[in-house]
Amino acid sequence: MALVRQLSNIKEDSSKGEKKFFILDTNVILHDPNAVFVFGDNTVIIPIKVIEEIDKFKRDLNETGKNARTFCRMLDAMRNFGSLSQGVPLQVAADALTPGHKQQVQGELKIFVRDISDETEGMFQTASQADTQILMTAIELAKQHKKVVLVTKDVNFRVRADVYGITAVDYEAESQVDMDEFYPGWREIKLSPDDLQSFYKRRELQVDQLDNPHANEYFVMKDRDNEKNTALGKWDGKQKKIVPILELSKGLWGVMPRNKEQRFAIDMLMNDEIPLVTLVGKAGTGKTMLALAAGLTKVLDENVYTKMLVSRSIFPLGRDLGALPGELEDKLRPWMQPIYDNFEFLLSSKSAGRDRRVSYKTIMDFGEVEIEALTYIRGRTIPNQWLVVDEAQNLTPHEIKTIITRAGEGTKVVLTGDPYQIDNPYIDASNNAIIYVAEKFKDQDLGAHVMLLRGERSPLAELASNLL
Repeated sequence: MALVRQLSNIKEDSSKGEKKFFILDTNVILHDPNAVFVFGDNTVIIPIKVIEEIDKFKRDLNETGKNARTFCRMLDAMRNFGSLSQGVPLQVAADALTPGHKQQVQGELKIFVRDISDETEGMFQTASQADTQILMTAIELAKQHKKVVLVTKDVNFRVRADVYGITAVDYEAESQVDMDEFYPGWREIKLSPDDLQSFYKRRELQVDQLDNPHANEYFVMKDRDNEKNTALGKWDGKQKKIVPILELSKGLWGVMPRNKEQRFAIDMLMNDEIPLVTLVGKAGTGKTMLALAAGLTKVLDENVYTKMLVSRSIFPLGRDLGALPGELEDKLRPWMQPIYDNFEFLLSSKSAGRDRRVSYKTIMDFGEVEIEALTYIRGRTIPNQWLVVDEAQNLTPHEIKTIITRAGEGTKVVLTGDPYQIDNPYIDASNNAIIYVAEKFKDQDLGAHVMLLRGERSPLAELASNLL
């Protein structure tokens, strides 16, 4: 939480009249093209090197390319309000470009162009890397006795800046979540034997002294005199009481829950009144398997949803193999193979406990299951579908907002991920998409969350996950 306190202190100092010069790194602009509007009554500096770097991305057909194009168009429009090198009032630009920022913007934006002198020219000529030139910009402004803050999502760049005496912060530090305080979605409470017996008989329990229950929070209720006597329940925010969770005698497509967290997960997955579910846990805890099994039940057995749409973020583990041959399905296969493996397991007669000898290709041909890359989800409206986003920990908060806002009437969104297995270089365990969503929705009736702790893939997988 150090970065959160650091950025809060910086903004507090600014409100006391100590104006800052916030220098934005390229990755901040590519992450959020409207980042220039969030620094209050301060000066936002865009080094000319950042403009050159952004130009390399504007033709990319992905989220990064879109953000680059948005920022370039925004800068071009800002030229109508003054000279970018001398400074453009952000309030004026915000009124014209982004009305949602009207009440927040008071500073100005400048494109930094270095002075032409022997000292600065020699310094910048030796700075071959883009990061170094941006750092030299910060150092040059600091020499002018300005209070400089470098904003970058590159951890190593923040370290380098600190070595040179430049204050450096993460852009979304305020949205970071301390993993030691992360909401697990369930907790244990101790009850008297009479209260526990009352819950068994009446199928509900009023708890007057329950400390701040969250929406759809789950409880492991234990007899304070004999902890072997337990019951599982869920907080009903409408009726203000704890109610029993769903019990399935046959499981989901032959998949039986093996621990209390999986039982909680099944309850929230099968509840049609909860359209957003987040399942967080290490490898082998059953996140994806449960999400797909519940989806097949709701789509094929109960016909609640018209089809299941499954996607996952695409980040390579190790060196990228480059462009892959074939059609789109062929290109996606290496990335989606874990999904196919889970489908094959669920659709086998052994796991389903009944004659379901049908391949995932068959249900895909009938249009009941669709597997798609997240790259193509922008602009879509997805009504009445079961949407699973696997490996959501590799997405940014902005990307997950784009995905969830695609959900149309009757659609359920299930996010799964492990915050400790992140391949995206610009996010970490505390500010990735699935952690961000779980924290934001913990008090919303439309969302439910559970952290799965125990690996069930195999004894070897569980031991490796704990030891290695």
